[in-house]
Amino acid sequence: MIARARERPTKRARLSRGAPGEPYLSAYLYIAPALVAYAAFALLPFLWAVWISFFQWDGVSVGTWVGVDNYVSIATDVRLRGSFRNALVLIVFYSIVPVTLALVLAGVMSRASLRGLTVFRGMLFVPQIMAMVVIGTIWRWIYSSNGPLNRFLELIGLEQATRPWLGDFTFALPALGLVGTWFMLGLALVLLIAAVQRVPMDLYEAASVDGAGAIRQFFAVTLPSVRNEIAVALVLTMLGALRNFDLVYVTTSGGPGYSTAVPAFEVYNQAFRLGRVGAASAVGVVLALLIFSISFAVTRIAERDDE
Repeated sequence: MIARARERPTKRARLSRGAPGEPYLSAYLYIAPALVAYAAFALLPFLWAVWISFFQWDGVSVGTWVGVDNYVSIATDVRLRGSFRNALVLIVFYSIVPVTLALVLAGVMSRASLRGLTVFRGMLFVPQIMAMVVIGTIWRWIYSSNGPLNRFLELIGLEQATRPWLGDFTFALPALGLVGTWFMLGLALVLLIAAVQRVPMDLYEAASVDGAGAIRQFFAVTLPSVRNEIAVALVLTMLGALRNFDLVYVTTSGGPGYSTAVPAFEVYNQAFRLGRVGAASAVGVVLALLIFSISFAVTRIAERDDE
């Protein structure tokens, strides 16, 4: 019994040697700096924003406790409520449309042997390396009353379709959405092309033997094989839609009226223009929770399909 007790490793020995099933004690030391940095620059500021959101505060004087009034105003204030509705509309343009187009293009480009495909992919990815302020300035010029878009419409005989696109209550938000589609298409395409290219050709050959055509192979082989990459692309593009600030700030500043206002812009507007830091914090907290919920839901659905 004494010999067996001596042979049996102690708990500290198992931790230090990394026995199967036991955590490595040194691993926590490696991740400690990252955890400290995350807590200092992300977690603590978020908790501080949550605390501020319960006050009516202009950022200078002493704040007044108002409880959940700032959160109630998000549901009752037409401008704040509309900003979240606009963000959901932009998700369609920033995420659903570009990911769908990228999936189709990836399926076609991975099976086609055409010259210039590499250059084409590079051109689609160019917007990702450009600053959004530059992109917003360029597209504001394109959408202007005497910009290239209206001139092109006049050239082809559609003068009645010309308008100040970013000053129109109906078309301003879709116009910004099309900019988001153009911007996010390259990112989604790069992700999905890499995913499609790693699908084994044996699967396509087996489907072809079974009599499946190109469209049937896309839905039966390509689509299930790139499910995880689709989830990643959806999460990244949705985050881009929900965090959209600089494009709106440069092009419309939330106008006309508040037809293009989005939550990220309203955080800036409420805090620095209207002096309502508490309300801005409440919008930021709700936006953060919305981002987390959508990201969790998309990744969870993808994991459930894998299981």
